[in-house]
Amino acid sequence: MATITNFLLSKPPSSPSLPKQPNPLFFRSTTHSSPSLAKPNRPLAARPDRPRGFTLRATAATQKSKSSSPPASDERVQQVHSAEEFDEALRAAKDRLVVVEYAASRSASSSSMYPFMVELSRQCSDVVFLLVMGDESEATRDLCRREKVEKAPHFSFYKSMERVHDEEGIGPDQLVGDVLYYGDSHSAVEQLHSREDVEKLIEGHKADHKLIVLDVGLKHCGPCVKVYPTVLKLSRQMSDTVVFARMNGDENASCMQFLKDMDVIEVPTFLFIREGEIRGRYVGSGKGELIGEILRYQGVRVTY
Repeated sequence: MATITNFLLSKPPSSPSLPKQPNPLFFRSTTHSSPSLAKPNRPLAARPDRPRGFTLRATAATQKSKSSSPPASDERVQQVHSAEEFDEALRAAKDRLVVVEYAASRSASSSSMYPFMVELSRQCSDVVFLLVMGDESEATRDLCRREKVEKAPHFSFYKSMERVHDEEGIGPDQLVGDVLYYGDSHSAVEQLHSREDVEKLIEGHKADHKLIVLDVGLKHCGPCVKVYPTVLKLSRQMSDTVVFARMNGDENASCMQFLKDMDVIEVPTFLFIREGEIRGRYVGSGKGELIGEILRYQGVRVTY
């Protein structure tokens, strides 16, 4: 069993709040046609901190015509028109991530976000994307009321029929980060689901002397989502010398007990483990600070 040493550092910096500018859904009895999904004013430019493979561009192929027809089948975004269709889509997804955009035909924000969701659907083949037009019919209004969605655009994330996260008033960058965080199941970041998984990982890397970076967070943690694209990118760039792993403390009782045993009181917390011992920790979501700490525990001198 690994030797556990507790290190508590300073409180993480608070992350800036995202702008909240959703438009209200109109739950009236009249039926509206599907939204006119116009091209957004500005395409999303690639940024240095964006994970590889997730550079989104709003092209002609991603735009929805002004007709009332549902999204084209090759766009991989399934439009659902009732609670029955919605529940069946969740059941069919099984343990895959399901991303639902609740939109409204009169919402410009819904129209501008939809092309980015289409592009994500093409790049993330293991994620199911659904579209619910909240003002399409009485059936979709009933579905929105059941799911307690009152404004559009609203994004909900489901796994194994469980609603795990909600967002309102977000932009493309945040949508990408959320999909990465909640849908990541096959990347270079090892997913840990119990204390036994942690101990097995530590034991497996005692001999190769690799640094293990364990990202400990919670399902509904904004800063955890914010920093995760950086963790994913670093896991690819440092695969020869560093092992990256992740655990959500609120996934089950074993994970929560592990957090208590480690004296984790704030998330995200990154534990740095080498040769079977926890050497230190970093608490916070600062990308630069995280990279600096990883380099420091690799023996690279870092000056601030």
